Amino acid sequence: MLTLSPTIFKAYDIRGIIGKTLDESVARRIGQAFGTAVRNKGESQVVIGRDGRLSGPGLSKALAEGLQAAGIDVIDIGVVVTPMVYFATSTMDAKSGIMVTGSHNPPDYNGFKMVLSGEAIYGDAITGLLRIIEGNAYAQGQGNYRTHDIRKEYMDRIVGDVKLARPMKIVVDAGNGVAGAFCGELYRAMGAQVQELFCEVDGNFPNHHPDPAHLENLEDLIHALKTTDAEIGLAFDGDGDRLGVVTKDGQVIFPDRQLMLFAEEVLSRNKGEKILYDVKCTRHLASWIRDAGGEPLMWKTGHSLVKAKMREVGAPLGGEMSGHIFFKDRWYGFDDGMYAGARLLELLSKEADPSAVLNALPQSISTPELQLKLNEGENFALIEKLQKEATFPGSDEVITIDGLRVEYPDGFGLARSSNTTPVVVMRFEAESQEALQRIQGEFKRVIQAAKPDAALPY
Repeated sequence: MLTLSPTIFKAYDIRGIIGKTLDESVARRIGQAFGTAVRNKGESQVVIGRDGRLSGPGLSKALAEGLQAAGIDVIDIGVVVTPMVYFATSTMDAKSGIMVTGSHNPPDYNGFKMVLSGEAIYGDAITGLLRIIEGNAYAQGQGNYRTHDIRKEYMDRIVGDVKLARPMKIVVDAGNGVAGAFCGELYRAMGAQVQELFCEVDGNFPNHHPDPAHLENLEDLIHALKTTDAEIGLAFDGDGDRLGVVTKDGQVIFPDRQLMLFAEEVLSRNKGEKILYDVKCTRHLASWIRDAGGEPLMWKTGHSLVKAKMREVGAPLGGEMSGHIFFKDRWYGFDDGMYAGARLLELLSKEADPSAVLNALPQSISTPELQLKLNEGENFALIEKLQKEATFPGSDEVITIDGLRVEYPDGFGLARSSNTTPVVVMRFEAESQEALQRIQGEFKRVIQAAKPDAALPY
């Protein structure tokens, strides 16, 4: 039995390494603490599911035992993508749920994504679970356990609403993550011809890592598009809540550009509404959303934070650079990679040349996410210092909702603290290579003034 490590309680979820910071005894305590929080909301049912990781069955069983010990009735929907747990909490009597998933982390990781009474929990709500465990302040009871197959309801709901204008030929790459168990069937049911890559669920991830945010994980998909007559490629992360998109000619359409296409379509029915995007997204999004008749709203990074803000402002659509796309329009407001893929195919099926439409979306020169690695806690201290002291001559605006995003007439720079690891995440975009280097130079100047020994990632 492991001693409980507070380090596993992250900003948006709980995440640990099997055998080191996470095991079945920890899962049982988390289950009983979450069950206590559910009881405090006046509820008595929780949906649980798990991805394809090898540690999933044991953690899931222990989690259920903990929930039941708190007097919770458990509905186990088995091996599913994370959005199916969200779907269950949106359509069944149970409004709370836990997904056992390590998302895109290495195979020896696992964790829990949680919905409490209809809301994705983060921050204080997650540390509240830690306080229940540390205080041994559990509710007591004896809940029931049953299984439920959500697959057909989920598939039917999408296929009944999202329609292709013509059959399309596509390639899907699940990277041996759990989306592989569902994505081929879903898109075939919509009328697409589907070539599957690495759709056998395997928690060892033998082919490549299931994380479409990293280009090396898209190489097989790019090759398949070049060597077959498929029109478009879709890739998924380990638990199926994020989408990657590749064109026929091998261009990667990052999520902030996918969001442009989605925003235009959603705003055609929702004029004047707010469209949310996180601080890492392209500066082209704001003008695109305005031109489409919407109101752009930049917000903090983090799937739970975006969902909470969308609910607050009533936005029909939101998205993050990491690949989480949130449709409230015709859907439930949660992030779902397979559903986003379905909506993309619906749009592209109206086009003779889908890749041309995607490649024509505005684009600047940009860096991938760069990471300034620091010691535990230093990331927050550095960003706080920069927010107070740093000056950026020649900038149009300094946005401090999540770190520092500095807007220039010809680009932007971002430095924000990761909420899950001790790094400062940086991203830059500009209209020319010279502008990019200038903006990076400005950030180097202020970071080195605040922390002279910082080893910058560029």
